[in-house]
Amino acid sequence: MTTMETDTRARDPQRSRAAILKAAREEFAAHGLAGARIDRIATRADLNKRLIYYYFNSKDDLFLSVLESVYTEIRSAEQRLRLLEMDPTDAVRRLVEFTWHYFIAHPEFLTLLASANLHHARHLERSTRVQEMNSPVIQTLGDVLERGRKAGTFRGGVDPVQLYISIAGLAYFYLSNKYTLSSIFGRDLMSPKAQAERLGHMTDVILGYVLRT
Repeated sequence: MTTMETDTRARDPQRSRAAILKAAREEFAAHGLAGARIDRIATRADLNKRLIYYYFNSKDDLFLSVLESVYTEIRSAEQRLRLLEMDPTDAVRRLVEFTWHYFIAHPEFLTLLASANLHHARHLERSTRVQEMNSPVIQTLGDVLERGRKAGTFRGGVDPVQLYISIAGLAYFYLSNKYTLSSIFGRDLMSPKAQAERLGHMTDVILGYVLRT
């Protein structure tokens, strides 16, 4: 990028912030919070590192902004599923499929979550935005479960928070441990066949829990 282009971006706060967030996401995903370096983020963003501190104050604040941005993206994608317009069984199945495919398509989301957990989520605890974003998906899932219960399809007493954690956990553990699990069991757990089998297993487990027998 030319000096003129860099200067133009520096004078455009929105573009500068976007460039910094993109570069920071890549840096934090690759090295975690502890290993990330502001100098490398500045280089990735092709901006002066003083701008990073100007917009985000500190590395910790920048990390929180990155976490908020990735949560915004997944919550927005979940809302676009329009689960309330589906049959309850189809809605639960769709959420399982979405979560699985989203995690595969966005491995940086998993590594950023792992880094956040290493630091006991002290950054997320400062964020009202993330807490507010979590409410709609839980409310939507709760409404889907209640519709299924009233229709006689789902059993009662299913906690939407627990169910959402189970859906995410079934995908997260498999994908975040894919290398060790593949080595231990002597199978390529990320082959197309293995991915399809895993999704089928996840769907059977979740629907087997919520459906009335």
